[in-house]
Amino acid sequence: MTQTVSAPPATWSPPATPAAPSGAPQQPSARKPHGVLNVFFYGTPGRMRALLILSAVIAVLFGLAAAQGFRQSDGALQRAEANTAQLVRVQAIHTNLVAANADATNAFLVGGLEPPAQRQHFVDSLATASRLIAEAATAQPADQNVLGQLNTTLLTYSGQIEQARTNNRQGLPIGSQYLKDANATLQNDSLPLLNALVAANEDRVDTEFDGVGTGNGWLIVGGLISLAVLVLTMVWLAKRTRRYVNVPLAAGAVLVLLTIVVGGAGLAGASSSAKDTFTDEYSDALVLARARIAAYDAKSNESLTLIARGSGADFEKAWKAAADQVDKQLATIGTGAGNATSAWQEYKLAHVAIRKADDGGNWDAAVDQAIGTGPKTATAPFTNFDRSSTTKLGEASSATQTQLADARGSLPPIGWLGLPIGIAAALLAAWGLSQRLGEYR
Repeated sequence: MTQTVSAPPATWSPPATPAAPSGAPQQPSARKPHGVLNVFFYGTPGRMRALLILSAVIAVLFGLAAAQGFRQSDGALQRAEANTAQLVRVQAIHTNLVAANADATNAFLVGGLEPPAQRQHFVDSLATASRLIAEAATAQPADQNVLGQLNTTLLTYSGQIEQARTNNRQGLPIGSQYLKDANATLQNDSLPLLNALVAANEDRVDTEFDGVGTGNGWLIVGGLISLAVLVLTMVWLAKRTRRYVNVPLAAGAVLVLLTIVVGGAGLAGASSSAKDTFTDEYSDALVLARARIAAYDAKSNESLTLIARGSGADFEKAWKAAADQVDKQLATIGTGAGNATSAWQEYKLAHVAIRKADDGGNWDAAVDQAIGTGPKTATAPFTNFDRSSTTKLGEASSATQTQLADARGSLPPIGWLGLPIGIAAALLAAWGLSQRLGEYR
């Protein structure tokens, strides 16, 4: 019997994986960064490098922002000081011109040769105005064109006044017409230019006073951004390294914080001082200057009313407008005007007496009251007003300049320390992050 030998069982094997077609891309076993930058910023060490660069750059930018803020505030204070001085200078030109005109018109009532003291005051006032025009043109180039026009009108005015004096000494009626022409030149040509200069310089001063506090914005915004970056970096490092305090990074954050606190306090103090100066001494100087200009304008119109001999209604109307302006300004400053307020009220009473005499037909008595030097005349209280207001104006102007200079001097030296502070904070941040990077090597 033939035995059938069975074949051994076949061993199972998994199906063969089909071969990839020729040219198909091979799948990498793990992703690896390619390129220098990708390798540099790869993984936790790469993130640390990125944070190092970010922290250092932001710290340096903070230093630049702090320096810019302080330079801006310091520059605004410096320009405010210069523009305030220019404004006082322009108002002094205005005052000297209307004072000279008041001397000329008042002396015209005397007839013949005017009193030597009054003539000398007229000459000195015009000379002072001319000198101040030259100084103002040098101090503020933006005003040079208008000041040049003003100087031209001043020459015309001086010539008309001299013609009026010459004819008045000879007793010629045409002298009064020359005087009116000179007054018209002053009112229509010179004073509008001065008013434009005053307005322009007041705008400049207002702008600079407002700009003193804006420097704090650079410091605070830049500081808060820098602090945020440094703090977030420390938090991230604490989570990754389980070390809660990175001393160099913390020192950099403290340095930034101290700069914000100390610098912010300095800027806030300077801004507060500037605001106080603006509302007190500077405002008083403006008010007193306006009051003096209006007072001299009133005095000129008083004389012109008498020179017109019964046809000076327009000049009396102008006197009332100027007197109202003086009252308004003195009421604004209150006790800051000193004795000027009471002297002005006495002058107004003297003017009422002048008008009463002139309107009553006693022109000679009205003239005596206007040009006389006795205690009951208009000259005495007006002179007292002039002296008192001059003293108070000088005090207010000097105080304004002094306080602005003090505000500048009180600023911390962060204007030139800002960048070194930023660099120091950047180096501390780099040091702190470099310590952690070294642990991965």
